[in-house]
Amino acid sequence: MRILFIGDIVGKPGRNICLQAIRPLRAAERLDLVVANAENAAGGSGLTPEIHQELVTAGIDGITMGDHVYRRKEIFPLLQTERRIVRPGNYPASAPGRDVAVLRTRQQVNVAIFTLVGRVFMPPVDCPFQAAERILASLPPDVRVILLDFHAEATSDKQLMGRFLDGRVSAVLGTHTHVATADEQILPHGTAFQCDVGMTGPFDSILGRRIDRVMETNRTFRPTHFEVATKDIRMQGSIVDVDPQTGRATAIRRISIDEAAAERLTKNHEPTQSL
Repeated sequence: MRILFIGDIVGKPGRNICLQAIRPLRAAERLDLVVANAENAAGGSGLTPEIHQELVTAGIDGITMGDHVYRRKEIFPLLQTERRIVRPGNYPASAPGRDVAVLRTRQQVNVAIFTLVGRVFMPPVDCPFQAAERILASLPPDVRVILLDFHAEATSDKQLMGRFLDGRVSAVLGTHTHVATADEQILPHGTAFQCDVGMTGPFDSILGRRIDRVMETNRTFRPTHFEVATKDIRMQGSIVDVDPQTGRATAIRRISIDEAAAERLTKNHEPTQSL
């Protein structure tokens, strides 16, 4: 089976290219499942129920969140009822939302997704390694395909988690830094790994925000509003092939789709050909 994991969706530009590209990409790549990190989808920080529905309409099956999960208070009720969104699993048990979701593909394969937040250069959280052990122990034995979004800053943190879970999950894919890394690989025991799958949004920016605003604040210490930028929109992520019988990954490759490529996809694969 084939899974696409999309890197941090930033604001309306990121949502727009998802709406344009995901369904034709599903047809072109014969994707079984699409998962995305959407913690920055609402104006660059957080998620709302309306935007969640927009992403589902775009063709996203499961949504992971990170340290901005609670930036929009209107998302709290949805986090409690929606079974396709997960908040960081190493947050306290009383934190709103689910720590794991089990999605079912059209081929009747169960796929578990969960997300953890790292500890290096990040706000204080519970131990991600202990949280991973707890979540894996909670899954039924028939769930063999498992994807972890490790939302962390340091590459060392992400590499440790990849090695820790090698052979026990199908993929450990990083988010949070918004910069795709060129270290995609299959670890020795069959886990696909990449430190960061990148960003979906405006690349003429500083991590999705207007260059001039970020520059002014960093050079002068005068506070500005870090507005989402608008140019050079791309959708980045990674496609992972997994053996559904064993849960082991067999291939991983990066993708980066700009607006021109998204337009070509749309022309070559009409919406009626999508899943």
